[in-house]
Amino acid sequence: MKSVTVAAIQAMKRAHEKIACLTAYDYSFAALLDRAGVDMVMVGDSLGMVMQGHDSTLPVSMDDMVYHAACVARGVSRALLIVDLPFLSYQVSPARALENAGRLMKDGGAQVVKLEGGAPMADTVRFLVDRGIPVCGHIGLTPQSVHQLGGYHVQGRDGVAAHRIREDARLLQEAGASLLVLEAVPAALGEAVSAALEIPVIGIGAGAGCDGQVLVLQDMLGLYPRPSPKFSKNFMPGSASIEAAVRAFVEAVRAGTFPGPEQSFS
Repeated sequence: MKSVTVAAIQAMKRAHEKIACLTAYDYSFAALLDRAGVDMVMVGDSLGMVMQGHDSTLPVSMDDMVYHAACVARGVSRALLIVDLPFLSYQVSPARALENAGRLMKDGGAQVVKLEGGAPMADTVRFLVDRGIPVCGHIGLTPQSVHQLGGYHVQGRDGVAAHRIREDARLLQEAGASLLVLEAVPAALGEAVSAALEIPVIGIGAGAGCDGQVLVLQDMLGLYPRPSPKFSKNFMPGSASIEAAVRAFVEAVRAGTFPGPEQSFS
């Protein structure tokens, strides 16, 4: 039995302990992150960009996610394993979402599945939770909606948009989501959403006021050949090894020194 569970992550929020999360897509890196003290390992559909070289996450298939999740699951013995539901694997119907979430858990080893979207996805979240599947929500910048959003832009900068994000967060919590990823929003909004919810809010470009932080592994190691987002930080300079860089990330999250103002949005 893994030592980091959904209940343990929720207890960390209540104890005001920061939560550190990184993505992984293979066995070797998963084992390294687990050993380095990361609380949660996320198999993100970001693999479409950092592993497959696509310009977005949209081409990623269910087979891709199951394959990479199973590889990561073999390397993780302690951390909580969260796996993304890819584009069109859950939006069609709650029944389709249940079928694909079941695949991620049964064949991929996921302990929690993650899906994007706020109010429109609340019924789907409730449908999954009622059937025993823990769900992580994802709001703010939702990469699977990149074409609808017109690019990878900061969300929630005006009053109407900020209110919608706060409402989305509330509805996902009420639907039974176990935790929430909040991406690319002003730091003040990230802090407000985190304070308003009982469930943990994991920020990625949402400021230091969130309950935890997640980064794409290739960004925080400086491995991604394309420009990394403003909210990421390369932890390799000054680190003696990859594992030391990961430990530096974990320590910075715990201490509240990452993200700093330079990785946050006003």
